[in-house]
Amino acid sequence: MEWLNYHHLYYFWTVVQEGGITAASKRLHLVPSTISAQITTFEETLEIKLLQRVGRNIEPTEMGQLVFQYADEIFCMGKELMNTVRGHSEVGRIPLRVGVVDALPKMIVRDLLDPVFKMEEPIRLVCYENKKEALLAKLALHELDIVLSDSPIGTGMSIKAFNHSLGECGVTFFGVDELREPLQQDFPDSLNGALMLLPFQSTTLRGDLDLWFESLQIVPHIVGEFDDAALLKAFGQKGDGIFMAPTVIEDEIRRQYQVSVVGRTEEITYRFYAISIEKILTHPAVVAISTAARHSLFA
Repeated sequence: MEWLNYHHLYYFWTVVQEGGITAASKRLHLVPSTISAQITTFEETLEIKLLQRVGRNIEPTEMGQLVFQYADEIFCMGKELMNTVRGHSEVGRIPLRVGVVDALPKMIVRDLLDPVFKMEEPIRLVCYENKKEALLAKLALHELDIVLSDSPIGTGMSIKAFNHSLGECGVTFFGVDELREPLQQDFPDSLNGALMLLPFQSTTLRGDLDLWFESLQIVPHIVGEFDDAALLKAFGQKGDGIFMAPTVIEDEIRRQYQVSVVGRTEEITYRFYAISIEKILTHPAVVAISTAARHSLFA
């Protein structure tokens, strides 16, 4: 039986964590040449290239990223093992690695993931936020368990993954009182010429909004476009324009941002998906998320 050299794995893991051999040598109290030689031996044993030079930096190769992910879990479990033996077992023994598409409202993400913290079996939640394409690449490398998205994986993607619908809801428009009052009565026609804060055109929601405005012959006065949904709401809170959010979190938006409802529509729909490489969900926490979303949050 061929055994893994955990010393070599630990040196490699530390180099990736620290971003280079020199920084890793200071942390490990070893000379750089020793670490470099140990990693070279490790690569020869595995018969793969783990590190590559990109400009002046050293970065893991595609296979190196996968090995690093395994190493991260191995050493995390080792730490938990020691804590358990010493009577200090940590909460979060089963990891759930979730990729969150950056266009998703953070309140919705928190509500979607809420069942994780109510499970009898303790879960360690690890969240990554990024663009959808970057997260799907990590999913393909088995670095993520699921990706939460506002759109399904397209047919043109080279990644074999499956869409699991979590639910959908309408859209609510919000504003401070001085903006809301003149717009509320004739909504949605009143939005014509209204000060509006919108997400970037590259988002699914923005495409749906533009089509809806066009169908109603509404031309809002766009005063700001935002890549980050939380930043958009912060401007809305200050009265810079009308903004929108999923109707399912309407009460939370009103409380947190101290704004009022201008109007609602079901003609624009927020859709939410869990994308996984599994056709049938098996991770207990992912199953709990999917069940709660369909039967409670979006019921």
